[in-house]
Amino acid sequence: MLLPNGIRHLPGYLDRPAQEALVEAVRSVVTQAPLFTPVMPGTGKEMSVRMTNCGGLGWVTDKQRGYRYQPIHPVTNRPWPALPPQLLDLWRDIAGYENPPQACLVNFYADDARMGLHQDKDEQDLNAPVLSISLGNTCLFRVGGLNRNDRTLSLKLTSGDIIVLGGEGRLCFHGVDRIYPATSTLLKNGGRINLTLRRVTS
Repeated sequence: MLLPNGIRHLPGYLDRPAQEALVEAVRSVVTQAPLFTPVMPGTGKEMSVRMTNCGGLGWVTDKQRGYRYQPIHPVTNRPWPALPPQLLDLWRDIAGYENPPQACLVNFYADDARMGLHQDKDEQDLNAPVLSISLGNTCLFRVGGLNRNDRTLSLKLTSGDIIVLGGEGRLCFHGVDRIYPATSTLLKNGGRINLTLRRVTS
């Protein structure tokens, strides 16, 4: 499958022990920064994913102020937990970018959740790639071009897969059309965790 320029798919990059270690790290993050349900700007409609963050900055959205990065959790008003060392290592090994990530968005997809086509464009530094890690149930990932109505292609992402959006593909529209239940035993209660590492400031 020929992905848009700058987008890389690294299937099975993380073996099972590495996936389990990352899940434990995510559990620690969620203990300090609980999952919350984000809402769309303007409409206030709830998204189907729950999310949290780690790192110096976290991506949030609400009805009043829209999409943005901020240094504190919107519910607890406490700073986000630090980035786990495994994530910093993955960035160093894969991203090919000199500056470290500042944010990791943690999205939890229940088996009926999805994510519409969107661009990751709330960052100042668009030269840095976005590194996306899949844990848990398989999903159907869809990626297109720089315009919402460009032709798209779909691929299944399984637990341990990594996608890198960089270069010409950094602003490609992408989303998650569905989750395939019971395709992984990694998460005790099913679902999928997606971790996206981002560099925010220049």
